[in-house]
Amino acid sequence: MRRAPSDLTRCGRRPYASINFVTCHDGFTLRDLVSYNDKHNQANGEENRDGTDDNASWNCGAEGPTDDAAVRALRGRQRRNLMATLLLSQGVPMICAGDELGHSQKGNNNAYCHDGELTWLDWTLDAEGKEYLEFVRHVIALRRSQPVFQRRTFFQGRNIRGGGITDISWISPSGGEMADAAWDEGFVRCLGVRLAGDRIGELNELGERIVGDTLLILLNGHHEEIPFVLPVHQPGQRWERLFDTAVPASSEAASPAAEDRPYALQGRSLAVLRVISKGTAPTVQDTGRTVELPPQLPPPPPVVVAAK
Repeated sequence: MRRAPSDLTRCGRRPYASINFVTCHDGFTLRDLVSYNDKHNQANGEENRDGTDDNASWNCGAEGPTDDAAVRALRGRQRRNLMATLLLSQGVPMICAGDELGHSQKGNNNAYCHDGELTWLDWTLDAEGKEYLEFVRHVIALRRSQPVFQRRTFFQGRNIRGGGITDISWISPSGGEMADAAWDEGFVRCLGVRLAGDRIGELNELGERIVGDTLLILLNGHHEEIPFVLPVHQPGQRWERLFDTAVPASSEAASPAAEDRPYALQGRSLAVLRVISKGTAPTVQDTGRTVELPPQLPPPPPVVVAAK
């Protein structure tokens, strides 16, 4: 994770040359990725021999459909974690059609031979499905409105224009920058990523600096809550939580973050915060409308929806 994405791409390529995805037409849907440990392809007529056995999936405690409230809640959180990670990564996100709706193929990871309810998308969403779709719309709106997620060049990881803050920095739960040794410690399950909106170091087509909000992404892969000390910022500023995958409803996400105590980052969750002035009231993004980009920004790379 210490290696910049530019180290993994051909020299001269831009971030938007990378297509990022979690699921595609082959393999599990996103819902099935967190609901099944094994493939269930009996309906294909090949005695479950077809399809890959390497699915990198986890059923969260029960195989397939379950009434266990704890398992269902964890699955919902894991889906939000995966979708948020995809949408907030540099490059072009590819969403497999139906993953934004919670589509399931009942554990079938090779449904090429079906033309029926197993593969058709059900647009009649229940309350859980509507809530999840709103979350996806909320994160897409965040991506479209924040320049740090639309970079034309890769991060440098160093001070820009003499500032004391780098364009990207990695934060430990203690609130300070991660030490090099921490990257090699097997017990490290939690970290933060600070993206400086005033250190993007890019110009638009008019020669104007591209500036946006400074954001903090907190990630906890541990199963227990971890108290996260929010990094310091300039006087007169504070952190505002934009969303937390431990809070299903996006309408409840925006709120001031109490800075006199560590942020309670729940187990297996992801949270996004931004720096605002202390006098600014918390705002909730209206995910039911198109988010207009600031005039100085070019159109962002598209969100690609892959057909099944």
